[in-house]
This record gives sequence, structure tokens and C-alpha cells, in this order.
Amino acid sequence: MKVIRGDLIRLALDGAFDVIVHGCNWTCTMGVGIAKTIKEIFPEAYAADLTTTKGSHDKLGSISTATVTRGGHQLTIVNGYTQFNWRGPGGLVDYAAVRTVMKDVRAKFPARRIGYPRIGAGLAKGDWTRIAEIIDAELGEEDHTLVEFGSLVPSADR
Repeated sequence: MKVIRGDLIRLALDGAFDVIVHGCNWTCTMGVGIAKTIKEIFPEAYAADLTTTKGSHDKLGSISTATVTRGGHQLTIVNGYTQFNWRGPGGLVDYAAVRTVMKDVRAKFPARRIGYPRIGAGLAKGDWTRIAEIIDAELGEEDHTLVEFGSLVPSADR
């Protein structure tokens, strides 16, 4: 896993990634966190979310996608359903769902540049060390990068 600091959305718009992945819940709102920004900048990703069944337990571990063109660059946004809710006590992320989402990303987007935030470790209160291990295991040798929000200064690879 490569790790950089920056703005995932800005980097994606600038052509740094072919695919970006973020964690979603089952409510079809995309109203907080990075999902809210994705909804505003890429309404097509929100439209893809709306094609899923709101509140369905079957969504956990699945994905919906939207492929957009911005500035002459094609980008696919992956809504990865890694939790049921974004509020409540304790960890809300489902680690098995993170694994399934990442397996699906690898299968559907091989040899692409993949960027993501700390999926499941923000509002879902998951253990980032555990999530990072899952992502590394499932994305393997794919070109994948964790983008930690902040200045665009690269850090050492993990």
C-alpha cells in the first residue's frame, strides 16, 4: 500500500487515479464524510447508490459504481458497502464486507490505479491497522494508494 497525504477527490480529478473507492452504508444518503463530497462532485456515484435497495442487508459487501469523465480523464467511483450505519456505539464497519468489497474491486478493475481514504476507520470507527491489512491482502500487487487527507507530501510506502 502506498500512502500519500492529499485530497482524494482533487487527486482523482487531476488524473492520479483510474478508480476511487469509498465506504458506504445502506441508507442511500451519502450525506456525511467523504461520501457527501463524492455525492456533490460526482452525482453519478450517488445515482448508482440510489439504484440499490435502501436498507437492504444484502448490500453489505457489495459495490455500486459510476464511471465519469472529467477533464478528459475517465474515472470510476466505487461505492463499497462496508457498514450498515454511520452512527451508533462501537465499531460499525464490517471487516468481512471490507474484504469482499476489495476482492470485487481487484476482480473488476485489474491493472488500474486505485485510490481510497481510510475506509471504515472514520465514521464507522473501525481499526485502521486491521482494515489496512485486509486491503493489502485483497488488492495484492495492484497499484493502490491510501490518501490521507492533508497536504500533498508523499510518505514512505507501507
